Amino acid sequence: MSSQPESEAELFWSAILSEEPPRIRKAWLSLTDDEAAAVLAHLNKMATEEGWADVQRVSAGAALRAIRALAE
Repeated sequence: MSSQPESEAELFWSAILSEEPPRIRKAWLSLTDDEAAAVLAHLNKMATEEGWADVQRVSAGAALRAIRALAE
């Protein structure tokens, strides 16, 4: 098993789904408007649609709460 560095996308999703508001905010603020729209849509699907594991739903919900708090 080789240990390859994580890709930029893997690092982003690790941060956005970390349930750690500072990491979530930093990842979110690194996005362009188009990227943010796509990520927001995906997080909403993860949080509300069938087929996602409970831990994924919880992580997506935490990300959505942290993102919404930025707008307040």
